[in-house]
Amino acid sequence: MERLPGFRDFYPEPLPNQDVWSADVRNHIFETWRAVARCYGFREYDGPPLEPLELYIAKSGEEIVGQLYNFTDKGDRAVALRPEMTPTLARMVAAHERNYKKPIKWFAIPQLFRYERQQKGRLREHFQLNADIFGESDPAADAELLALLIDTLRAFKLTADDFVVRLSSRNAWQEFFNQRCSDPAKAYDFYQIIDKLEREDPAQSGAKLTALGFSLDDVRAFIQAAEPTAELALILANLVARGLSDFVKVDYNVIRGLAYYTGPVFEAFDKKGEFRAIAGGGRYDNLVKQVTGGKVNLPGLGFGMGDVVLTELLKARGKLKIQVVGLYYDIFWLIEDESLRLESLAYIQQLRDSGRAVDYPLTGVKSDKQFKRALEIKARVMFKLARTGTGLVFSVRNLIAKEERETTDFEEACKIAEAWLSSLS
Repeated sequence: MERLPGFRDFYPEPLPNQDVWSADVRNHIFETWRAVARCYGFREYDGPPLEPLELYIAKSGEEIVGQLYNFTDKGDRAVALRPEMTPTLARMVAAHERNYKKPIKWFAIPQLFRYERQQKGRLREHFQLNADIFGESDPAADAELLALLIDTLRAFKLTADDFVVRLSSRNAWQEFFNQRCSDPAKAYDFYQIIDKLEREDPAQSGAKLTALGFSLDDVRAFIQAAEPTAELALILANLVARGLSDFVKVDYNVIRGLAYYTGPVFEAFDKKGEFRAIAGGGRYDNLVKQVTGGKVNLPGLGFGMGDVVLTELLKARGKLKIQVVGLYYDIFWLIEDESLRLESLAYIQQLRDSGRAVDYPLTGVKSDKQFKRALEIKARVMFKLARTGTGLVFSVRNLIAKEERETTDFEEACKIAEAWLSSLS
Protein backbone atom coordinates (compact mmCIF):
# COMPACT_ATOMS: atom_id res chain seq x y z
CA MET A 1 0.00 0.00 0.00
CA GLU A 2 1.39 3.40 -0.98
CA ARG A 3 1.49 6.47 1.22
CA LEU A 4 -0.80 9.37 0.38
CA PRO A 5 0.43 11.94 -2.18
CA GLY A 6 2.24 14.86 -0.60
CA PHE A 7 3.10 12.99 2.61
CA ARG A 8 6.45 11.57 3.67
CA ASP A 9 7.98 8.49 5.25
CA PHE A 10 11.07 9.18 7.37
CA TYR A 11 13.65 6.39 7.39
CA PRO A 12 16.68 6.00 9.66
CA GLU A 13 20.09 6.15 7.99
CA PRO A 14 21.45 4.59 5.86
CA LEU A 15 18.64 5.49 3.50
CA PRO A 16 17.41 2.81 1.08
CA ASN A 17 17.61 5.41 -1.73
CA GLN A 18 17.95 9.16 -2.17
CA ASP A 19 14.25 9.67 -2.83
CA VAL A 20 13.18 9.06 0.76
CA TRP A 21 13.42 11.41 3.74
CA SER A 22 15.87 10.94 6.59
CA ALA A 23 14.62 10.71 10.18
CA ASP A 24 18.14 11.55 11.34
CA VAL A 25 18.19 14.76 9.31
CA ARG A 26 14.78 15.65 10.70
CA ASN A 27 16.08 15.13 14.26
CA HIS A 28 19.13 17.28 13.47
CA ILE A 29 16.90 20.10 12.24
CA PHE A 30 14.58 19.87 15.25
CA GLU A 31 17.50 19.83 17.71
CA THR A 32 19.08 22.86 16.05
CA TRP A 33 15.78 24.76 16.04
CA ARG A 34 15.28 24.04 19.73
CA ALA A 35 18.85 24.93 20.72
CA VAL A 36 18.81 28.37 19.07
CA ALA A 37 15.28 29.23 20.27
CA ARG A 38 16.26 28.41 23.85
CA CYS A 39 19.37 30.61 23.55
CA TYR A 40 16.96 33.48 22.88
CA GLY A 41 14.85 32.63 25.91
CA PHE A 42 11.90 31.18 23.97
CA ARG A 43 9.81 28.52 25.74
CA GLU A 44 8.35 25.56 23.89
CA TYR A 45 4.59 25.00 23.67
CA ASP A 46 2.28 22.78 21.65
CA GLY A 47 -1.39 22.52 20.77
CA PRO A 48 -3.82 20.05 19.20
CA PRO A 49 -3.41 19.05 15.52
CA LEU A 50 -7.21 19.22 15.14
CA GLU A 51 -9.01 22.53 15.68
CA PRO A 52 -12.48 24.00 15.04
CA LEU A 53 -12.76 25.03 11.40
CA GLU A 54 -14.09 28.39 12.59
CA LEU A 55 -10.67 29.25 14.07
CA TYR A 56 -9.06 29.33 10.61
CA ILE A 57 -12.00 31.06 8.96
CA ALA A 58 -11.85 33.79 11.61
CA LYS A 59 -8.22 34.41 10.73
CA SER A 60 -8.07 33.95 6.96
CA GLY A 61 -11.64 34.03 5.65
CA GLU A 62 -13.85 31.43 3.96
CA GLU A 63 -11.38 30.95 1.07
CA ILE A 64 -9.01 29.07 3.40
CA VAL A 65 -11.44 26.12 3.55
CA GLY A 66 -10.46 24.92 0.07
CA GLN A 67 -6.88 24.44 1.28
CA LEU A 68 -7.71 22.41 4.39
CA TYR A 69 -8.17 18.83 5.43
CA ASN A 70 -11.57 19.52 7.02
CA PHE A 71 -14.54 17.36 7.94
CA THR A 72 -17.42 16.99 10.37
CA ASP A 73 -16.42 14.83 13.33
CA LYS A 74 -18.55 12.34 15.26
CA GLY A 75 -19.75 15.10 17.56
CA ASP A 76 -21.11 16.96 14.52
CA ARG A 77 -18.40 19.62 14.82
CA ALA A 78 -16.75 21.25 11.80
CA VAL A 79 -13.03 20.65 12.32
CA ALA A 80 -9.77 20.83 10.37
CA LEU A 81 -6.22 19.55 10.61
CA ARG A 82 -4.10 22.59 11.43
CA PRO A 83 -2.66 24.28 8.32
CA GLU A 84 -0.66 26.70 10.48
CA MET A 85 0.12 27.19 14.16
CA THR A 86 -0.51 30.90 14.72
CA PRO A 87 -4.33 30.69 15.24
CA THR A 88 -3.86 27.95 17.84
CA LEU A 89 -1.20 30.05 19.55
CA ALA A 90 -3.39 33.15 19.52
CA ARG A 91 -6.21 31.15 21.09
CA MET A 92 -3.90 29.76 23.78
CA VAL A 93 -2.29 33.11 24.59
CA ALA A 94 -5.67 34.87 24.74
CA ALA A 95 -6.97 32.27 27.20
CA HIS A 96 -4.12 32.59 29.72
CA GLU A 97 -2.02 35.66 28.89
CA ARG A 98 -2.58 37.06 32.41
CA ASN A 99 -0.64 34.11 33.82
CA TYR A 100 2.53 34.99 31.90
CA LYS A 101 4.86 37.97 32.18
CA LYS A 102 5.29 40.02 29.04
CA PRO A 103 6.78 39.77 26.59
CA ILE A 104 5.68 36.19 26.00
CA LYS A 105 8.33 34.44 23.87
CA TRP A 106 7.24 30.98 22.73
CA PHE A 107 8.20 28.51 20.01
CA ALA A 108 6.78 25.25 18.66
CA ILE A 109 7.61 22.61 16.05
CA PRO A 110 4.20 21.49 14.77
CA GLN A 111 3.34 19.26 11.83
CA LEU A 112 1.03 21.20 9.51
CA PHE A 113 -1.37 20.05 6.78
CA ARG A 114 -2.71 21.74 3.65
CA TYR A 115 -4.66 20.09 0.86
CA GLU A 116 -3.17 21.94 -2.09
CA ARG A 117 -1.22 21.33 -5.28
CA GLN A 118 2.25 19.98 -4.65
CA GLN A 119 5.19 22.06 -5.87
CA LYS A 120 8.94 22.11 -5.42
CA GLY A 121 9.49 22.76 -1.74
CA ARG A 122 5.79 22.41 -0.86
CA LEU A 123 4.07 19.18 0.16
CA ARG A 124 0.71 18.51 1.79
CA GLU A 125 2.36 18.20 5.19
CA HIS A 126 5.48 19.65 6.71
CA PHE A 127 7.08 20.43 10.03
CA GLN A 128 7.73 24.04 10.92
CA LEU A 129 9.56 26.11 13.49
CA ASN A 130 7.16 28.74 14.79
CA ALA A 131 8.60 31.50 16.98
CA ASP A 132 6.36 34.29 18.31
CA ILE A 133 6.44 37.23 20.71
CA PHE A 134 3.32 38.67 22.38
CA GLY A 135 2.84 41.77 24.47
CA GLU A 136 5.51 44.04 23.01
CA SER A 137 4.89 46.70 20.35
CA ASP A 138 8.39 48.23 20.25
CA PRO A 139 10.48 47.55 17.11
CA ALA A 140 13.08 45.98 19.41
CA ALA A 141 10.83 42.89 19.45
CA ASP A 142 10.86 42.77 15.64
CA ALA A 143 14.66 43.00 15.66
CA GLU A 144 14.87 40.22 18.27
CA LEU A 145 12.72 37.95 16.12
CA LEU A 146 14.76 38.70 12.99
CA ALA A 147 17.98 37.98 14.87
CA LEU A 148 16.54 34.64 15.98
CA LEU A 149 15.68 33.81 12.37
CA ILE A 150 19.15 34.76 11.15
CA ASP A 151 20.94 32.88 13.92
CA THR A 152 18.81 29.79 13.32
CA LEU A 153 19.99 29.65 9.71
CA ARG A 154 23.56 30.43 10.78
CA ALA A 155 23.40 27.46 13.16
CA PHE A 156 23.10 25.25 10.06
CA LYS A 157 26.40 26.77 8.80
CA LEU A 158 24.64 28.97 6.26
CA THR A 159 26.31 32.33 5.66
CA ALA A 160 25.45 35.73 4.21
CA ASP A 161 26.47 34.26 0.85
CA ASP A 162 23.73 31.64 1.19
CA PHE A 163 20.65 33.62 2.30
CA VAL A 164 19.19 37.07 2.83
CA VAL A 165 16.23 38.29 4.88
CA ARG A 166 14.14 40.72 2.84
CA LEU A 167 12.54 43.24 5.20
CA SER A 168 9.43 45.23 4.32
CA SER A 169 6.54 47.03 6.01
CA ARG A 170 2.79 46.81 5.67
CA ASN A 171 2.66 50.31 7.17
CA ALA A 172 4.79 51.63 4.30
CA TRP A 173 2.50 49.99 1.77
CA GLN A 174 -0.59 51.22 3.61
CA GLU A 175 0.73 54.79 3.39
CA PHE A 176 1.49 54.28 -0.30
CA PHE A 177 -2.07 53.02 -0.80
CA ASN A 178 -3.72 55.81 1.20
CA GLN A 179 -1.87 58.53 -0.72
CA ARG A 180 -3.23 57.21 -4.01
CA CYS A 181 -6.62 55.69 -3.19
CA SER A 182 -9.48 56.74 -0.91
CA ASP A 183 -11.39 53.46 -1.16
CA PRO A 184 -10.25 51.05 1.62
CA ALA A 185 -12.28 48.26 0.01
CA LYS A 186 -9.60 48.01 -2.68
CA ALA A 187 -6.75 47.46 -0.22
CA TYR A 188 -6.94 43.66 -0.06
CA ASP A 189 -6.91 43.28 -3.87
CA PHE A 190 -4.03 45.75 -4.06
CA TYR A 191 -1.96 43.76 -1.56
CA GLN A 192 -2.64 40.54 -3.42
CA ILE A 193 -1.29 42.08 -6.63
CA ILE A 194 1.85 43.33 -4.89
CA ASP A 195 2.38 39.95 -3.25
CA LYS A 196 2.42 38.24 -6.69
CA LEU A 197 4.38 40.97 -8.46
CA GLU A 198 7.60 38.96 -8.81
CA ARG A 199 5.79 35.79 -9.94
CA GLU A 200 3.22 37.23 -12.33
CA ASP A 201 3.56 38.55 -15.89
CA PRO A 202 4.21 42.34 -15.69
CA ALA A 203 1.50 43.09 -18.25
CA GLN A 204 -1.04 41.20 -16.17
CA SER A 205 0.05 42.93 -12.96
CA GLY A 206 -0.04 46.30 -14.69
CA ALA A 207 -3.57 45.73 -15.95
CA LYS A 208 -4.79 44.73 -12.48
CA LEU A 209 -3.17 47.78 -10.89
CA THR A 210 -4.63 50.10 -13.54
CA ALA A 211 -8.09 48.69 -12.82
CA LEU A 212 -7.64 49.73 -9.19
CA GLY A 213 -6.31 53.17 -10.14
CA PHE A 214 -2.59 52.53 -9.64
CA SER A 215 0.44 52.66 -11.93
CA LEU A 216 2.90 49.78 -12.26
CA ASP A 217 5.75 52.26 -12.84
CA ASP A 218 4.81 54.11 -9.66
CA VAL A 219 4.80 50.85 -7.70
CA ARG A 220 8.16 49.83 -9.12
CA ALA A 221 9.69 53.23 -8.29
CA PHE A 222 8.55 52.86 -4.67
CA ILE A 223 10.09 49.39 -4.46
CA GLN A 224 13.31 50.51 -6.13
CA ALA A 225 13.81 53.42 -3.70
CA ALA A 226 13.67 51.01 -0.73
CA GLU A 227 13.46 53.92 1.68
CA PRO A 228 13.15 52.48 5.21
CA THR A 229 10.35 53.75 7.42
CA ALA A 230 11.15 54.96 10.93
CA GLU A 231 10.31 51.56 12.40
CA LEU A 232 12.45 49.72 9.83
CA ALA A 233 15.34 52.11 10.50
CA LEU A 234 15.19 51.19 14.21
CA ILE A 235 15.15 47.49 13.38
CA LEU A 236 18.10 47.83 11.02
CA ALA A 237 20.11 49.80 13.61
CA ASN A 238 19.43 47.06 16.15
CA LEU A 239 20.71 44.38 13.76
CA VAL A 240 23.77 46.49 12.87
CA ALA A 241 24.63 46.60 16.59
CA ARG A 242 24.52 42.79 16.67
CA GLY A 243 26.76 42.46 13.62
CA LEU A 244 23.94 40.91 11.59
CA SER A 245 23.36 43.65 9.01
CA ASP A 246 24.90 41.59 6.17
CA PHE A 247 21.96 39.19 6.41
CA VAL A 248 19.11 41.69 5.88
CA LYS A 249 18.01 44.27 3.31
CA VAL A 250 14.95 46.46 2.79
CA ASP A 251 12.87 45.03 -0.05
CA TYR A 252 9.31 46.24 -0.57
CA ASN A 253 8.59 43.38 -2.98
CA VAL A 254 7.78 41.49 0.19
CA ILE A 255 4.29 42.24 1.46
CA ARG A 256 3.02 38.89 2.76
CA GLY A 257 -0.30 37.85 1.27
CA LEU A 258 -2.03 37.09 4.55
CA ALA A 259 -4.38 39.92 5.41
CA TYR A 260 -3.65 40.08 9.14
CA TYR A 261 -0.10 41.52 9.03
CA THR A 262 0.01 45.06 10.41
CA GLY A 263 3.65 46.25 10.45
CA PRO A 264 7.12 44.99 9.54
CA VAL A 265 7.09 41.81 7.44
CA PHE A 266 9.96 39.73 6.14
CA GLU A 267 10.94 36.63 4.19
CA ALA A 268 14.24 34.73 4.02
CA PHE A 269 15.44 33.53 0.62
CA ASP A 270 18.45 31.67 -0.66
CA LYS A 271 20.64 34.06 -2.64
CA LYS A 272 20.82 31.81 -5.69
CA GLY A 273 17.06 31.94 -6.05
CA GLU A 274 16.70 28.18 -6.42
CA PHE A 275 14.05 27.63 -3.77
CA ARG A 276 10.86 29.02 -2.31
CA ALA A 277 11.08 31.26 0.73
CA ILE A 278 12.97 29.58 3.57
CA ALA A 279 10.99 31.43 6.23
CA GLY A 280 8.53 34.28 6.54
CA GLY A 281 6.63 36.31 9.09
CA GLY A 282 5.99 39.71 10.56
CA ARG A 283 3.91 41.70 13.00
CA TYR A 284 0.20 40.95 13.49
CA ASP A 285 -0.98 43.25 16.27
CA ASN A 286 -4.70 42.63 15.63
CA LEU A 287 -4.77 38.83 15.46
CA VAL A 288 -5.51 38.05 19.11
CA LYS A 289 -8.25 40.66 19.09
CA GLN A 290 -9.65 39.15 15.88
CA VAL A 291 -9.58 35.55 17.13
CA THR A 292 -11.23 36.47 20.45
CA GLY A 293 -13.87 38.75 18.99
CA GLY A 294 -12.34 41.78 20.68
CA LYS A 295 -12.19 40.29 24.18
CA VAL A 296 -8.38 40.30 24.34
CA ASN A 297 -6.09 42.80 22.60
CA LEU A 298 -2.41 41.90 22.61
CA PRO A 299 0.28 42.85 20.04
CA GLY A 300 2.06 39.95 18.43
CA LEU A 301 4.65 38.99 15.84
CA GLY A 302 6.23 35.79 14.66
CA PHE A 303 7.71 33.71 11.85
CA GLY A 304 7.56 30.21 10.47
CA MET A 305 10.39 28.15 8.95
CA GLY A 306 9.44 24.93 7.19
CA ASP A 307 11.56 21.79 7.11
CA VAL A 308 11.00 20.94 3.42
CA VAL A 309 12.70 23.95 1.82
CA LEU A 310 15.32 24.09 4.57
CA THR A 311 16.29 20.44 4.00
CA GLU A 312 16.53 20.94 0.24
CA LEU A 313 18.66 24.06 0.71
CA LEU A 314 21.02 22.38 3.19
CA LYS A 315 21.47 19.43 0.81
CA ALA A 316 22.17 21.74 -2.12
CA ARG A 317 24.78 23.69 -0.13
CA GLY A 318 26.44 20.59 1.34
CA LYS A 319 25.46 21.48 4.92
CA LEU A 320 24.01 18.15 6.03
CA LYS A 321 27.15 16.38 7.18
CA ILE A 322 25.69 15.27 10.49
CA GLN A 323 26.58 12.61 13.00
CA VAL A 324 23.99 9.94 12.34
CA VAL A 325 22.11 8.97 15.47
CA GLY A 326 20.96 5.36 15.43
CA LEU A 327 24.02 3.94 13.64
CA TYR A 328 26.15 4.83 16.58
CA TYR A 329 26.69 2.61 19.62
CA ASP A 330 29.21 3.01 22.37
CA ILE A 331 29.61 -0.69 23.02
CA PHE A 332 28.97 -4.03 21.35
CA TRP A 333 28.79 -7.05 23.64
CA LEU A 334 29.97 -10.18 21.85
CA ILE A 335 28.39 -13.43 23.11
CA GLU A 336 30.68 -16.23 22.08
CA ASP A 337 29.65 -18.71 24.77
CA GLU A 338 25.85 -19.16 24.75
CA SER A 339 25.99 -20.63 28.25
CA LEU A 340 27.00 -17.12 29.43
CA ARG A 341 24.14 -15.26 27.69
CA LEU A 342 22.12 -14.59 30.84
CA GLU A 343 25.19 -13.41 32.77
CA SER A 344 26.07 -11.17 29.80
CA LEU A 345 22.58 -9.68 29.77
CA ALA A 346 22.94 -8.69 33.43
CA TYR A 347 26.13 -6.75 32.64
CA ILE A 348 24.63 -5.25 29.45
CA GLN A 349 21.75 -3.93 31.54
CA GLN A 350 24.19 -2.31 33.97
CA LEU A 351 25.99 -0.57 31.11
CA ARG A 352 22.70 0.71 29.71
CA ASP A 353 21.63 1.88 33.18
CA SER A 354 24.80 3.98 33.25
CA GLY A 355 23.71 5.72 30.03
CA ARG A 356 25.79 3.84 27.48
CA ALA A 357 24.31 2.66 24.17
CA VAL A 358 24.94 -1.08 23.94
CA ASP A 359 24.07 -3.61 21.25
CA TYR A 360 24.40 -7.39 21.35
CA PRO A 361 23.21 -10.44 19.32
CA LEU A 362 19.64 -11.39 20.17
CA THR A 363 20.26 -15.01 19.13
CA GLY A 364 23.22 -17.29 18.69
CA VAL A 365 25.43 -15.98 15.86
CA LYS A 366 28.95 -16.87 14.79
CA SER A 367 31.64 -14.62 16.22
CA ASP A 368 32.76 -13.29 12.84
CA LYS A 369 29.22 -12.12 12.04
CA GLN A 370 28.96 -10.47 15.45
CA PHE A 371 32.24 -8.66 14.84
CA LYS A 372 30.97 -7.48 11.45
CA ARG A 373 27.81 -6.18 13.12
CA ALA A 374 29.90 -4.25 15.65
CA LEU A 375 31.70 -2.48 12.80
CA GLU A 376 28.43 -1.80 10.94
CA ILE A 377 26.89 0.00 13.90
CA LYS A 378 30.13 1.95 14.50
CA ALA A 379 30.63 0.60 18.01
CA ARG A 380 33.86 1.88 19.54
CA VAL A 381 34.35 -0.68 22.31
CA MET A 382 33.61 -4.41 22.43
CA PHE A 383 33.02 -6.48 25.56
CA LYS A 384 33.18 -10.27 25.80
CA LEU A 385 32.59 -12.53 28.77
CA ALA A 386 34.51 -15.84 28.89
CA ARG A 387 34.83 -18.72 31.35
CA THR A 388 38.26 -19.80 32.57
CA GLY A 389 39.44 -22.44 34.99
CA THR A 390 39.41 -19.90 37.82
CA GLY A 391 36.16 -18.11 36.95
CA LEU A 392 34.89 -15.40 34.57
CA VAL A 393 37.06 -12.94 32.68
CA PHE A 394 36.01 -9.74 30.88
CA SER A 395 37.70 -8.92 27.60
CA VAL A 396 37.52 -5.23 26.59
CA ARG A 397 38.62 -4.23 23.09
CA ASN A 398 39.14 -0.76 21.63
CA LEU A 399 37.78 -1.18 18.09
CA ILE A 400 39.36 2.08 16.93
CA ALA A 401 42.87 1.74 18.36
CA LYS A 402 42.70 -2.09 18.14
CA GLU A 403 43.86 -2.50 21.71
CA GLU A 404 42.58 -5.26 24.03
CA ARG A 405 42.70 -5.78 27.79
CA GLU A 406 41.38 -8.46 30.16
CA THR A 407 40.23 -8.34 33.77
CA THR A 408 38.21 -10.44 36.18
CA ASP A 409 36.56 -7.35 37.69
CA PHE A 410 33.56 -5.82 35.90
CA GLU A 411 34.06 -2.40 37.49
CA GLU A 412 37.64 -2.37 36.23
CA ALA A 413 36.44 -3.36 32.76
CA CYS A 414 33.97 -0.45 32.82
CA LYS A 415 36.75 1.99 33.83
CA ILE A 416 38.87 0.80 30.91
CA ALA A 417 35.93 1.23 28.51
CA GLU A 418 35.06 4.68 29.89
CA ALA A 419 38.64 5.88 29.45
CA TRP A 420 38.69 4.72 25.86
CA LEU A 421 35.25 6.15 25.08
CA SER A 422 36.22 9.50 26.58
CA SER A 423 39.38 9.65 24.50
CA LEU A 424 37.46 8.77 21.33
CA SER A 425 34.57 11.25 21.80
